[in-house]
Amino acid sequence: MEDDGSGGSSSNLETGKSERSVWLMKCPLVVAKSWQSHPPSDPHPLAKVVLSLDPLHSDDSNSLQFTMEMAGAETGNKPKSYSLNMFKDFVPMSVFSETSQGGKVAVEGKVEHKFDMKPHGENLEDYGKLCRERTKKSMIKNRTIQVIDNDRGVHMRPMPGMLGLISSSSKDKKKTAPVKQSDVKRTRRDRGELEDIMFKLFERQPNWALKQLVQETDQPAQFLKEILNELCVYNKRGTNQGTYELKPEYKKSVEDSNAE
Repeated sequence: MEDDGSGGSSSNLETGKSERSVWLMKCPLVVAKSWQSHPPSDPHPLAKVVLSLDPLHSDDSNSLQFTMEMAGAETGNKPKSYSLNMFKDFVPMSVFSETSQGGKVAVEGKVEHKFDMKPHGENLEDYGKLCRERTKKSMIKNRTIQVIDNDRGVHMRPMPGMLGLISSSSKDKKKTAPVKQSDVKRTRRDRGELEDIMFKLFERQPNWALKQLVQETDQPAQFLKEILNELCVYNKRGTNQGTYELKPEYKKSVEDSNAE
């Protein structure tokens, strides 16, 4: 930046509005999105700020209360009333803008008040529902399904005994030991699909060892343990020691399906 020496505007920075008082406010995401979608040509206000003052303590800054009321008809669980909590101590700041053409930078004002915006008391329940809905949507994964001829993925990974084989042109002609099934990297199935397979296996017999399930499902042992911990109980003693069996609530559902 270049200073012209007179304390006014420089050739690279417009400072004509540098002393203008502005407010800095941290607002919830739902409010920011609502304002961003507001057409610039729409003359209607986005919101209004209501200042409440206790006349008996007008000299006390703590008696000032700021509330923001959103304009327009909001839908769903979006709160319409917000409390503005004012910060008393904050680092001096200024607001800058930059034009899209030419990159002209200007000072738009000096931050006089800083606020933290949060839903008003009577809107907290609706805002909580909105946050839960947003969390649920973020957890939904868009899955794509591709149908292949061999659903066990034989052509997608090396078969047991094929890894580490020496070329037939090798002079020593040493016989390479076949690779164990446990050494082959297994591909995880879809969680819901694997649970269906597990239920069918427990329909066949009530108790399974982890090693048996790994062989039956061709799935990684650690991934199987995660599913087993949710669906089954592990027998640490007794005649079925070292095996898994379905939890009572799942046993009942399997029995009911068999009865049907």
